[in-house]
Amino acid sequence: MSWMRICADDVNPVPWRNGGGQTRELLAWPHVADWKVRVSVADIDRNGAFSAFPGVDRWFGVLSGAGVDLLGAQRRPGDALVQFAGEDAPHCQMIQGPTRDFNVMHRRSAGRFRVQPAERPVIPHEVDWLGLFTDRGGLLIHGARAVPVAPHTLAWCEAPAAQSCVFDDGDLHGPAWWLLWSAE
Repeated sequence: MSWMRICADDVNPVPWRNGGGQTRELLAWPHVADWKVRVSVADIDRNGAFSAFPGVDRWFGVLSGAGVDLLGAQRRPGDALVQFAGEDAPHCQMIQGPTRDFNVMHRRSAGRFRVQPAERPVIPHEVDWLGLFTDRGGLLIHGARAVPVAPHTLAWCEAPAAQSCVFDDGDLHGPAWWLLWSAE
């Protein structure tokens, strides 16, 4: 069991088909052509609808910028992630200029998936894949092992040991989330 890490700052952005922004795909797991979990950081440059992803559950959160109006509410940095069905393709309206956003997608037919704030420890019991995304960085402690995690980074582990996982952000209080997937 080892932890892999990828920083959004090290990933080349890919423009969206609709021209409304760009995405930095951090992970399409287990394979880019047939993913079950997809994690990305996106820059929204103009108003418009999200792309439709039938059969996919999505989580979205604003990392920086003034925020967006999405699903009938203003979403700002530091707010809880909002979850919605990928087939809904909601309209997104910038509040005041571009934003940088965190996105997670999971195919509903591909196991069980949870996203939860990393403000509390998690024990990956009966979990086949575990991820952590942090906006400001910190230290991931899994059992007796400590893994430094840079800002804007996704860390993940396949077949994690069922030992306590703690994220210590050094009192930065930046957004960070655990991502937990199991085959069922």
